[in-house]
Amino acid sequence: MKDLYEVLGVDKNATADEIKKAYRKVALKYHPDKNPDDKDAEVIFKEAAEAYSVLSDKRKRQQYDQFGHAGVGMGDQTQGYSGGGGGYHHMSMDDIFSQFGDIFGNDIFGSFFGGGGHGSQSIRRGKDLRATVELKYKEIVTGVEKTIRINRLEHCPTCRGSGASPGTSPTTCQQCGGAGRVRQMSQSFIFQSVVEKVCPICRGSGKVITKPCKDCHMGLVRKTISVKVKIPAGVESGNYMRLNGQGNKGESNQPAGDLVVFFEEEDHPYFTRDGEHLFLEAMIPFSMAALGGSLEVPTVEGGKANLKIPPGIQSGQILRMRNKGFPRLRGLSRGDQLV
Repeated sequence: MKDLYEVLGVDKNATADEIKKAYRKVALKYHPDKNPDDKDAEVIFKEAAEAYSVLSDKRKRQQYDQFGHAGVGMGDQTQGYSGGGGGYHHMSMDDIFSQFGDIFGNDIFGSFFGGGGHGSQSIRRGKDLRATVELKYKEIVTGVEKTIRINRLEHCPTCRGSGASPGTSPTTCQQCGGAGRVRQMSQSFIFQSVVEKVCPICRGSGKVITKPCKDCHMGLVRKTISVKVKIPAGVESGNYMRLNGQGNKGESNQPAGDLVVFFEEEDHPYFTRDGEHLFLEAMIPFSMAALGGSLEVPTVEGGKANLKIPPGIQSGQILRMRNKGFPRLRGLSRGDQLV
């Protein structure tokens, strides 16, 4: 059996925070959404989740440190500890995804995989879509609403998204009894688990179509639509927003996925950016450098501002114009313009 600390790549003296960060790293790399149909990645993802379930629990970790794998589940009647065979644990993929969500959280600027595509539901929602929006500096400083065009799967108007020929209805799947998921026993390196998976017959819908609609595939047709995106002030390249329910619609009237909108900054002719601060190079005559004066400089909003030049300023010296930079994301203050 693998050492739990080695599974997460941490030392035996690792703190709880280090264990959590290590699990986050492994889970992100091998998450099923990022590695579809990769069985090896699924195994590693499960092993990491099972290791984290032990090492993140103070009592279980103490038992593991003292007794090894045999100590997992000692004193816990729900674990069904059997002496030498290790702990017996019912850990479904839903349990893992719930645990995964707990440490990643849900946030419009959060993890790409933190959008809640799994949860405890048995349904199979539509796939997420990705779009990129280019922004001018002037738009970033004020915030802006953009309309973007995306190509996505919509529910078929002929069958109203059911996927069944008009006048007929899908029937309950006999394989899963309409639950959309099936259970099977799985033996991992620590636990004997009950693994829940999407039903291979109905693909998670709980319904089977006996007479399909001729105008679509599984209730879906492709269309180009417009989506409005309200972008807050202060975003920068690499930030993104998740718009819930704006992705592809799900098969057989299942819920839609999300639209993930990434932001990219357009190059500015004379400003450069560092976080919330702006940098501008300015040339001044020798007389102003020696005697001082006032210099009119552009601002990111498109206007002008007067910058006081002190006598005896040197080449390369930086002057700060406070609150003339970008707004801080989620904050009330602004950065500075450095000239």
